[in-house]
Amino acid sequence: MNAMRREYLQALELDTWVLRAPAAVAAAVAPTDAVAPTDAVAPTDAVARTDAGTLPDAELDWAALRARVAVCTRCTLATTRTQTVFGVGNPEAQWFIVGEAPGAEEDRQGEPFVGRAGQLLNSMLHAIGLGRCDVYIANVLKCRPPGNRDPAAAEAAHCLSYLERQIALVAPKLLLVVGRIAAHQLLASDAPLGSLRQKTHAFGAARVPLVVTYHPAYLLRSPGEKRKAWEDLQYAREVAARV
Repeated sequence: MNAMRREYLQALELDTWVLRAPAAVAAAVAPTDAVAPTDAVAPTDAVARTDAGTLPDAELDWAALRARVAVCTRCTLATTRTQTVFGVGNPEAQWFIVGEAPGAEEDRQGEPFVGRAGQLLNSMLHAIGLGRCDVYIANVLKCRPPGNRDPAAAEAAHCLSYLERQIALVAPKLLLVVGRIAAHQLLASDAPLGSLRQKTHAFGAARVPLVVTYHPAYLLRSPGEKRKAWEDLQYAREVAARV
């Protein structure tokens, strides 16, 4: 185990780490802290004119989708947000990370998973040989619920087509869904998160493999569950390798 990998694993505060995949697989993807641009398609006048029409979300390209999300008024969260939080990362990523909703810091910065929870997510990804530039990260909701309350069902429903289009544009091998609320929204389930772990679910018409684990914010409050999260990451890596 090299020094950098040991540092990442120590950030998860686990004593013993056993990789299920061969070391060569984990080493094939070098961790990095660089953050890739959120999308690779520059806005054009033609896209802007088209988006002003009646194209459904499912037909928008990156630039038009981002523009539509930025001015979205589909629910009352538009009146309380600082800005929308679209998503960040590699638009051709094999892993797509899905969280619940922006928090206060995300609302200020316009980027998902920043602050302490974001730092822990980075460590979790690094522990399996991935950096933020290797994945795409987005939330179910694009606006922060006031007081960081749970998203209302109607709010999530209004946002779901945005997330579905992001997933379609990225076309990932794997969806890693963090937290109970995001898992319930994507799986249309109210089952306890513990019963959803260590299983391969499928999302959407494309049947994208979906794996559920704990939200980093929950792990900060319940560090005893970090070992379970590590088991989930190993499982997710195995699922992605089979796709």
